[in-house]
Amino acid sequence: MTFSSVAEAPTLTGARRFGVLSALCLAVLVLGLDTTVLNVALPTLAADLDASTSQLQWMANSYNLVLAALLLPAGMLGDRYGRRKIIAIALTLFGAASLACALSDSAGTLIASRAALGIGAAMIVPVALSLITVLFRTPEERKKAIGFFVVANSIGMPLGPIVGGLLLDHAGWQWIFYLNVPIALIAAVAVSLLVPESRSASRPSIDWPGIALSSAGLASLVYGVTKAGERSWTDSTTLTFLALAVVLLAAFLVWQRILTSRPTGEPLIELRLFSERVFTGSALLLTVAVFAIFGLLFTMPQYFQGIDGSDALLTGLKLLPFIGGMTLGAKLADPVEARAGTRFVVTIGFVVMAIGFALGAFTDLDTGYGYTAIWFVVVGFGLGCSMPQAMNAGLGVLDPDRAGSGSALLQTFRQVGGTVGVAVLGTVLNSVYRSNVDTEGLPAQAADAVDKGVGGGLAVADKTGSADLLDSVRDAFLTSLNTTMWVSAGIAVVGAALAAVLMPKRAAKASEEALMGIPQDR
Repeated sequence: MTFSSVAEAPTLTGARRFGVLSALCLAVLVLGLDTTVLNVALPTLAADLDASTSQLQWMANSYNLVLAALLLPAGMLGDRYGRRKIIAIALTLFGAASLACALSDSAGTLIASRAALGIGAAMIVPVALSLITVLFRTPEERKKAIGFFVVANSIGMPLGPIVGGLLLDHAGWQWIFYLNVPIALIAAVAVSLLVPESRSASRPSIDWPGIALSSAGLASLVYGVTKAGERSWTDSTTLTFLALAVVLLAAFLVWQRILTSRPTGEPLIELRLFSERVFTGSALLLTVAVFAIFGLLFTMPQYFQGIDGSDALLTGLKLLPFIGGMTLGAKLADPVEARAGTRFVVTIGFVVMAIGFALGAFTDLDTGYGYTAIWFVVVGFGLGCSMPQAMNAGLGVLDPDRAGSGSALLQTFRQVGGTVGVAVLGTVLNSVYRSNVDTEGLPAQAADAVDKGVGGGLAVADKTGSADLLDSVRDAFLTSLNTTMWVSAGIAVVGAALAAVLMPKRAAKASEEALMGIPQDR
């Protein structure tokens, strides 16, 4: 049985077009918020739910693990069963899981509910992106729509601490999750009423072995990388799960190649996409961009709260220049690309990011917020220039029949980049801090608390009244922060080099046949 993308995806005009884009952007904005909003609530959750440190970590990691593991099969669901139907179901599930999180009365229940949130999120992201690909027909319209989508998807992360801090100050931690319920409901209704149904012209079969291998492999990778951040890269558990991830993902690629070689085979991902230099470049650049940006999102909240003495709400507000820079970069990138080309814009975007991180590497105790705001704007501007254009270039090689699975593949790279970024940059931050902080003369328990991080170090210094320890903790953290910023700058330079090699002078536009949903010869 086949379905026509043409018949089921009519051209959108006027207010309906704006309504569709607004609904999709609202949905992914909520997902971005949920990625970081929990961070500011962890101390409160530890007290209210009597949660251990390990349980607190899994409140965040259960969401990330499920999200990364299910992105690939979730994209296929939209292609097979209908994108409007799947995203409406996903938003409903996300709202219900948010309600379950808010009503949780134990750490275990909250961890399980957060995992359910990850299921909904995994279904929303690739299907929303594929809807943009098939509903906005002309290259110019699609590029603008993707720009709005990427900004909405990205600003949710830095907005999370602001929203979380505001709700914690005036309500309770439960409202961090209650907030999602009406937003998910509004988005689900808007999608159901405004978005025309679309699906693949040839209904893809379900690759169950591929789903099992990819999900298990990505879950093992995320778990192993998370454990590396918690313990070390040489820890036995870390090495076991990373090795398992390599085996499972290698088996997945072999299985996909076998299916591709069969006349009637329908693999979960199309390996031929990686023969497209533009698609491969887009996937790598999304990974590198998100990897680098966590140098700011992971370290600076700790600096503001631990060194600068800001509360949760003020910490979130201090991240606003980053959002402003990113929005400005995304706005200016389109006209510049029209004149100078895709390769120029994406490469320069990564160079600007590297400059911003290099400026951040000179942060010290006397640094004023004005200086910090400037380099936040610079980093955000570079991200806004590079990420939407790189993503649009990758989507440009997708035909509507595989828009869901292809966009899911791009989002998987993006999600894994963020997870690996947190683990790697967290390892850099912690190892440099531990090697520089002076715990000589402290009792073993106090020394262990100081070694765990700047929060524990400041608490011990305050309890003991030791000015020398306070200075040591601050200096050690600033040294580790500066090192992390230099690493992020280096990653951005790598991104610039990759963009110069892998991005075309001008990203190829999808053919009119592909944009209109006519199946292409493969």
